[in-house]
Amino acid sequence: MKKIFSKLVVSAGLITLSATAALAHSPLCSCFDNGDGTVLCEGGFSDGSSASGVKIFVRDDSGAVVLKGVMNENSEYEFKKPAGHYTVTFSGGEGHSIEIDGSDIVE
Repeated sequence: MKKIFSKLVVSAGLITLSATAALAHSPLCSCFDNGDGTVLCEGGFSDGSSASGVKIFVRDDSGAVVLKGVMNENSEYEFKKPAGHYTVTFSGGEGHSIEIDGSDIVE
């Protein structure tokens, strides 16, 4: 009987861990060059959560922030494309950030 109880406790623990992992969500962000000197970034989370209000940072080569803003109610952020090399950071909180290199943002 003791072995059966131990197996049930271990099984319950594994089910709890699986359920917790299933509730986790990952950040998603894509940016596109509009071809008119602006860039549009769209964000969200893998569980379907909105990215509205998520902070966005655009940094130059030295890492200095040249633009900052937040995703709008449609989980979008549009900005004027900076001159030179840049990166975009979708900052959705601890463990939920994505950095996109400007050279990967194409029309």
